[in-house]
Formats: sequence, C-alpha cells, structure tokens
Amino acid sequence: MKVRFVTIDSEREGQRIDNFLLSELKGVPKSRIYKLLRTGEVRVNKGRIKPEYKLNEGDEVRIPPVRVSESAPGPSAGLRKVQALDDAILLETDGYLVINKPAGMAVHGGSGLSYGVIEALRALRPQAPFLELVHRLDRDTSGCLLVAKKRSALRRFHEALREKDMDKTYQALVQGKWPHRKQLINAPLQRNELQSGERVVRVREDGKESQTRFKVLENFVGCTLVEAMPLTGRTHQIRVHATHAGHPLLGDEKYGNDEEKALSAKLGLKRLFLHAAALSFVDPATGKLVTVQAPLPEELTSVLVQARGQ
Repeated sequence: MKVRFVTIDSEREGQRIDNFLLSELKGVPKSRIYKLLRTGEVRVNKGRIKPEYKLNEGDEVRIPPVRVSESAPGPSAGLRKVQALDDAILLETDGYLVINKPAGMAVHGGSGLSYGVIEALRALRPQAPFLELVHRLDRDTSGCLLVAKKRSALRRFHEALREKDMDKTYQALVQGKWPHRKQLINAPLQRNELQSGERVVRVREDGKESQTRFKVLENFVGCTLVEAMPLTGRTHQIRVHATHAGHPLLGDEKYGNDEEKALSAKLGLKRLFLHAAALSFVDPATGKLVTVQAPLPEELTSVLVQARGQ
C-alpha cells in the first residue's frame, strides 16, 4: 500500500474533497475520511484543506494508504431485475441517460437494501467511469429518472435544479373530486425521522418553502387523475401536499386514510399511484431542450380502466 497522487481533471472539478475521497476510498467509513482530512493526511497541492473544499482542475490530491474494509458485493448483472433496467432506458447520450424506474425499486442501496437502480446500472456497465443520480424518486414511485454519465453533466443538471430550470411532471390518482380551482398548493414542509428511522414529512409553518402545481386530467367516481408539477424538490412533496389538500394519493400507506385504502382495494391497486410521466431539461452538450416521457405502467393503466368502469 502506497501513497497515491491524483491530478483532478475537468470532470471532477467542483466536487467537494470529502465526496471525492468517498468515491476513491470505497468501503472506508465517513468518520475515517474526515479524520484523514482533519489530521492532514490528505492534502491538496501539498496543503491542508477542509472537508468542504471544492476541487479545481489541475489540483494534486495526496491520498494516503488506507485499508479498505470488505464491502458488500454489488448486484449480479445476471439478475432479472437488473437486466430489465437495460430495456427501461428511455434516452441515452454520451453525458446522461433517462431510465423508466420501476415501482418498488429504490434509487440506491442502504437502509437494509443491498442495491438500488444506481448500483444495478453500475453492475450492468462495469466499465463505465461515472454513473451518478441527478435526482431521486421514492421507492414506490415509477417513471423518469435522470442519471449523469459525466461529472460535468452532473454539475450542469444540479445547477438547473437549483435554478428551477428542470421540469418534472407526474401523474397521480387521488381520493375524492379534486376541485379545478385548486391549482397551486403552497405549504411549507418539514421532514422528521422517527425513532424507527422512518421518514415522515409534515406541513409546518417553520418548514421549508414547498410548492406544487396540480391540474385535473380526468374525474372518476370517488377519485381524480391529476397532473402534479413540483416547483420545489422536497421529500414526499406531492404526496404530502395532496393529503394536505384533503385528497391523499391512492395506494399511499404512509399518508393515506381508511377511505383511500378502501377505494384502492376496490380498484385492485397494489402500489402507490404516482408516476413520473415526463422530464424536461436542457441538454448540457447541445443546449437544446429535451423532453422525455415514460408511459404509465400496465398495473396503473388497469386501475384507470377499472375506475372508468365503475
């Protein structure tokens, strides 16, 4: 084991040194990473730096020898669920890909999950130098998920998210008759973590600013198909805003109610009815506006057929 010196290229420019080390020293605990920085064992251009230091092109990073613990193996590329992701890619360029994420699959491993979409994609493409999530979708939500294949693309996409230059359009089936006049829900959200580790989001005056636009697409007996466009990107935002408006999403075990559960069972719905139907963004390489659409999964279209036949 020897000291390594890594020169930062344009793809890694702008990345925080702590995140850079986490990717370089896979399997090393975060606490150990921060100790390396605190004690000066990691240096940039021969000088000490803080964890929040952002790398510049041409920086030389000194990485000391660190024993990496055996990490859990990634998913096999031969697993059926992993292979299915190859067919779920909606659009791919040199800089990014958009995948139609299936419901029930987390975007990344952790919290008892051995792998998620990003680990599965890396297993499918072991030679890919860079694959990172641009944003996230709840485990039970299906639809458009953007993955960067270059660090430069990731930076541009994150900038677009900060500037609200990326549009996400969802389809959701909500309980009750959503009023046409209710087009914008503006309610601050606060995320709490229970002792069990479960995340719960509530509307709170002292929460973070959160806005979602809603539009009625189709009315049914006891429920409404709506289009939802989150203007901010809070955890569970659409689900909590819909519940706050008195119209929880069907199939929502966390924020639903007894009436919603009864209707979901009647319609044969066995998952959360929330689908990321479209994603619009500017291609970092061409500067052109790109819109990608993901068709509604069969298990959700069949519920709509059932609702129309009531």
